[in-house]
Amino acid sequence: MNPELTSKLSRISLMIFDVDGVLTDGKMHYGLDGELFKSFNVLDGHGIKLLKKAGVMTAIISARHSPIVNRRAADLEISHVIQGAGEKRAAFETLLEKTGLAASQCGFIGDDIIDLPVLIRAGVSFSVPNGHPEVLSRVDHVTRHSGGNGAVREVCDMIMRAKGCYTSVVESFLK
Repeated sequence: MNPELTSKLSRISLMIFDVDGVLTDGKMHYGLDGELFKSFNVLDGHGIKLLKKAGVMTAIISARHSPIVNRRAADLEISHVIQGAGEKRAAFETLLEKTGLAASQCGFIGDDIIDLPVLIRAGVSFSVPNGHPEVLSRVDHVTRHSGGNGAVREVCDMIMRAKGCYTSVVESFLK
């Protein structure tokens, strides 16, 4: 990692995740009664848990509303969940007020134009390789892994490494 990115990552106290295309592969599965399911990556979920263990708060900001997301967020003990956020910047400002953090202390990963207002305001911004070109050209880092396939875990590991706690978090499982 380059030193500037490492410095930004070391200041992260809150990591915020978009859902569709980031925590999932972006595919939507519908039946006659509406949304049937979303697929989440287990490694991504464990990365979120490890990030919390390292002292970093977590949040979700999603433009859509889904009971499935509420369930996943509860399973991962994600502290803040804002769904139905057509104006993601307003949701981000609400999170800043609730947490008392500055934008520079927050990371955000998104993949589409609707995410840009938060991506350009957050202290560190990420996207996935198949994100929209307008997003990819404006973020601090594009993950190697795609959404729903390890991108979130990659970001969580990067933050823990930059904070100098990755090794201790891993070693806690070896005792």
